[in-house]
Amino acid sequence: MEPIRTIDQVIAELDAIIQENINQNNPLGYFAALYRAVTIKVKAGIAEGYFDEGPRMERLDVIFALRYIDAYRHFQHAETITASWSIAFESAAVHHLIVLQHLLLGMNGHINLDLGIAAVEVMQGQDLTALKNDFDKINTILAELVGKVQKDLAEIWPTLGWILRYTGRVDDFLINFSMELARDGAWKFAQALADTPAGAQPAFIATRDQKVARNANIVLHPGFVASTIFRIIRRFERGTVATRIEALLH
Repeated sequence: MEPIRTIDQVIAELDAIIQENINQNNPLGYFAALYRAVTIKVKAGIAEGYFDEGPRMERLDVIFALRYIDAYRHFQHAETITASWSIAFESAAVHHLIVLQHLLLGMNGHINLDLGIAAVEVMQGQDLTALKNDFDKINTILAELVGKVQKDLAEIWPTLGWILRYTGRVDDFLINFSMELARDGAWKFAQALADTPAGAQPAFIATRDQKVARNANIVLHPGFVASTIFRIIRRFERGTVATRIEALLH
């Protein structure tokens, strides 16, 4: 496969992954669809001068995306990947999970582990703090997409809108897990990794990976109230896995 060096190539590869999973009716396409929206938003932000340094942001975006793309491809060939991605990908076979849970499992591994690694790699030999402003802007884009995800999910499950209005429980669960935990933890991890000697970084990353993988239990076993709400949502979901993936693309 041709090496991926640009955002356009990232989007093309995400399109291929999405189509594979639509064809296979596989829930792994849910996160790919969401990630495509993130990538397009970042591309637009670079074009509009939203980031402090556009070329650097494109490099970060590509390095960041390749951590997901490579993990996905290795998983398809039964090759070793990080524990946090392994648990996210293996969840595709857990039939009682709803789309929201699949998305959060992907966001857990990608934000809490991959983003910090990508930040350190793109700033290798430079002061990491110079990236902080653009790092925060990436997180702002991710936060803005929470609203889009909620709207998309409400279209898939008509009952979700009612649940959000009258309980707020799923809304709180989504924001608390995917945004607050990830936003603070990803930058602290990046700082700690940057301060770690190169020879000790693989072990440091492996320790972090195990911690992030354990975070997935919050998604898989969210407690009685959230689990009950998720079961209600699951019962009233519309369409096939493929049609839900397509709904997340629009």
